[in-house]
Amino acid sequence: MNDGLTVAVTGPTGDIGKAVVRAVEAAPEIERIVGMARRPFDPAELGWERAEYRQGDVLDRDSVDALVEDADVVVHLAFIIFGSYEETRRNNLQGTRNVFEATVAAGAKRLVYTSSVAAYGFHRDNPQPLTEDVEPRGTEGFYYSAQKAELEALLREVLSGSGTEAYVLRPCIVAGAEATTVIDEIVDMMSLGGTLAPFQRLLESLPVVAPVLPDPGVPMQLVHHDDVATAVRCAVLGRGTPGVYNLASADELTTADIADALGWRSVPVPSLAVDAATRFIGSAPLVPARAGWINAFTVPVVMDTSRARDELGWKPEHGARETLDETVDAVRAAGVV
Repeated sequence: MNDGLTVAVTGPTGDIGKAVVRAVEAAPEIERIVGMARRPFDPAELGWERAEYRQGDVLDRDSVDALVEDADVVVHLAFIIFGSYEETRRNNLQGTRNVFEATVAAGAKRLVYTSSVAAYGFHRDNPQPLTEDVEPRGTEGFYYSAQKAELEALLREVLSGSGTEAYVLRPCIVAGAEATTVIDEIVDMMSLGGTLAPFQRLLESLPVVAPVLPDPGVPMQLVHHDDVATAVRCAVLGRGTPGVYNLASADELTTADIADALGWRSVPVPSLAVDAATRFIGSAPLVPARAGWINAFTVPVVMDTSRARDELGWKPEHGARETLDETVDAVRAAGVV
């Protein structure tokens, strides 16, 4: 074990962070794991045996430098999904720049960065399915998507000419018992006065008691956080070739499947009506950042994952419906729905 890898991880307690640390700990090639987050946590309470913790913020370059100083591999997971435009831009862009630049300065051999399907942007002229050679262009007005695309360009700029390899993982919507954000947000948006109020008004005349989700019939993908973690471990170990990898389960879902898992109703809605409501939401002042995710349910963003399977040897162990049901069960256990 003396020649084992040292791995530094930002955001080790986020939606996929805990699963990533567990997966990396399971690799005998890994000798030491150092995780950094803004809030304190006890690795032992999470069942981690070889992981250390240090409190720090990716906005603090000194903290980032100290984290990656002795790292062979840096895994960058820290990212704010919901927040104001100013907060997310400051934390996501400047914080990520700090991580990228510090990784190169430290001479780390490998950087693993979790991007997102959102980097492609929600464009109706995107090819289907999306392959990794499609240039990420984000969606203007949905700043999570725009920032993910911008950061991939920044990664290429910062690592250009360096000796650091880069693996960029683009998972679709991540779910599972430890990543309930997608269901939490759907429930919240369907609540009285929530972001989906324009859709609710379209459905007010329906004689049903259970909540109703509009279903434009658009296919979508989920991926389990443990399956993302397995892909991260493959990248940490340098399997395949450096580059971009799409991550998604093999099967697809629609909004009707989400409604069914929640015990709700769904109703087919013409795409024109959904487009109109989405445009209304997007133009409304003071709309929460999560409203941008409505694009994910109205524009197909199905990805081809053959490269991850062929080059990384990655095989997701969880289907989309299985992942959805597990997520809903966790939300119910937490009393959210």
